This record gives sequence, structure tokens and C-alpha cells, in this order.
Amino acid sequence: MSVLRMIYLALAVVGTIVPMQYFLPWLAANEWSIMGMIDAWHTNDASSGLVWDLTIAALTLNIWILVEGIARRDWLSLLAIPTIYGIGVSCALPLYLFLRSRHEV
Repeated sequence: MSVLRMIYLALAVVGTIVPMQYFLPWLAANEWSIMGMIDAWHTNDASSGLVWDLTIAALTLNIWILVEGIARRDWLSLLAIPTIYGIGVSCALPLYLFLRSRHEV
């Protein structure tokens, strides 16, 4: 495995752990309320701006993965799509790059 692929994999792991260190305790303290979390994300204009920034990035990444995955017939790379919505862009982007780069070695 190349150094670049190891970096992508490490970033995918970090992109999972860091957000979950904030999300899971908050959810546990707030009765696992997803709607409560969404409300908390929109408490002010700054946090709403970040939500929209990440939403647009997530949709763009979703389209990119679909288009490239279908064109390259790389069905395994499509596993990054549920990661976008289940964990976040911080995990899904490096995971997709890790999966995509396996053919280039």
C-alpha cells in the first residue's frame, strides 16, 4: 500500500473519530434526538452557514462518487455514499479517495 493510500485511510479514521467525539456525547445527553441535534446546528447564523457548507459539499461528493463509480464500474467505491450521511464528509472523502486509488497502484 502506498504512503498516499495510508494517509487517506488514516484521515478517514480521524474523520470518523473526531466528529463522533462531539456527536455521541451530545446525543446521549439529549435522549438521542436527531431533530434536537439539527435544531442545535441552527442556533446562530455562523453554525447555519457551516451546516449549509457541509450539506453542499456532501451533495457534491455524492454526485462525484456516483458519476465516477458508474463510469469506472468501481462498485466498491459506492460504499463511501452511506458514509457521507452516516458519519460525514470528513470520513467519506478520504475513504472514497482510499477506495478509488486502489486501482492506481
